[in-house]
Amino acid sequence: MILIVTAVFPPEPVVSANLSFDIANALAAEEKVVVISPPPTRPFGMTFDKDIMSKEYPFEHIVLDTYTCPESKLLGRIKESYSLGVATKKYIEENHQKIEVIYANTWPLFAQKYLTESASKYNIPLVLHIQDIYPESISEKLPFVGLLINKLLLPIDEKILKNSTKIVTISYKMRDYLIESRHLKEDKISVVRNWQDDDIFINFKDKNQSQKNELFTFMYLGSISPTAGVDLLIHAFGKSDLKDARLIIAGGGSDKEKCMAIAQGYHDKEIQFYEVSGNEVPGMQAKADVLMLPLKRGVAKTALPSKLTAYMLSAKPIIASIDTDSEPADLIQDNDCGYVVEPEDEQKLIHCMREISQKSCDELSKMGEKSFSYAKEHLSRKHNLSKLMMIILDTKREVV
Repeated sequence: MILIVTAVFPPEPVVSANLSFDIANALAAEEKVVVISPPPTRPFGMTFDKDIMSKEYPFEHIVLDTYTCPESKLLGRIKESYSLGVATKKYIEENHQKIEVIYANTWPLFAQKYLTESASKYNIPLVLHIQDIYPESISEKLPFVGLLINKLLLPIDEKILKNSTKIVTISYKMRDYLIESRHLKEDKISVVRNWQDDDIFINFKDKNQSQKNELFTFMYLGSISPTAGVDLLIHAFGKSDLKDARLIIAGGGSDKEKCMAIAQGYHDKEIQFYEVSGNEVPGMQAKADVLMLPLKRGVAKTALPSKLTAYMLSAKPIIASIDTDSEPADLIQDNDCGYVVEPEDEQKLIHCMREISQKSCDELSKMGEKSFSYAKEHLSRKHNLSKLMMIILDTKREVV
C-alpha cells in the first residue's frame, strides 16, 4: 500500500489539505492508499462537524489521536509536531510490512524526524514534501536567539532530508538553498508547484464577466496570521487618503481580532472583513480590482505562498509587499502582472496603492490576463499533480 502522512486534510480548507486529498484520490484509482492525519483544526477558530469528517473516500482515512495547536504558539506547535511524530511512528511500526512507499506533507521538525527514522528503520522509501524551510523560518523572526536555534536544529533538518529517499519542494530557490545548506545531491530534490483547483477559477472566469466596482477594491484573501502582514496592509490603506476605495480582508486566523481592532482606528475608511469557504474563493476574488500579498520580512525567501496561485488564477493584478529577492517576487515581476515593494515598508506600499488605483480598467485587465496565463500553464492541478504522482510511484519499492 501507499501511506500518505499529512498534517492537514479535508474538511480543513487549506491548500496542503487539498493537495494531500488530490494525491490520495488520484493514486487510489490504481493503488491501495491509506491516509493518516491529526484531527482537523486549521484554520484557527474553525470548527468541524463529525459527520463531514466521516465522509467516504476511495481510500482509507485514519484520524490519529494526537495533540493539536492551531494557534501560532511556539511551544504548542512543537508539542503538536512531536505528538504527530510519535503517532506516525507507532502506525508505521505496526504496519511496516504492508507499506510500499510513504508520501509525507507533515509538520516540521519533530514529526518529520520520527517519520524519517521509522521509514529508514524499515527500509521504506519516503517522498518528503517541504512547504517551508525550518528552522530558518523561525530563526529569522528571532534575531537574538536565531543563531542558537539554527545551531541546534539545522543538523536535525539535514539528517531528516538525507534520510528521505526523495524530496519535493515548491520553488526553485528553495531547492537550490536546500542543496547548498543541507549538502544534498541535486537529483534528490524535485520542484513541484502547489496547485489550486484551477477548474473552479477557470469555469468561474468563463461564466462571469467582470463588472466595474463603485469603489476601487483592494483585497487580501487568506490566513490572517502573524507572518501575513495584514496589519501593515490595514495601516497603509488607512493612511493612503484614497477616495472611492475599499479594502476587503477575507479569511480567518489567529491575528484576525487584532487586525479588526486596528481597522476600527480608521473608522472613516471602508475596511470590510469576511469569512470565506474554499468554493467561494473565485467569486470573492472576482470582486477585487487588485489582490494584495503582504508578508513579513524574510517569509517569502523560505516559502512560496499558496495564495499567489489562487490570485493569479483570478486574473487580477497583484501588489506584493514581500522580499524583492524572493521567488514570489520574481513570478510577479517576470510576468508583469503586478507590483512588488519591500516588506514592512508602509510608505512604499501606500505609494503603490495610489499609483495602481489611477490605472485604467484596460491596463488592470491586461496585467490580470498575464497573471492568469502564467498560472494556467505552470500552476495547474493537472500539470503538477501528475508530476508529483510520478515521483511517488517511481519511488515505490517492489514488494518481494
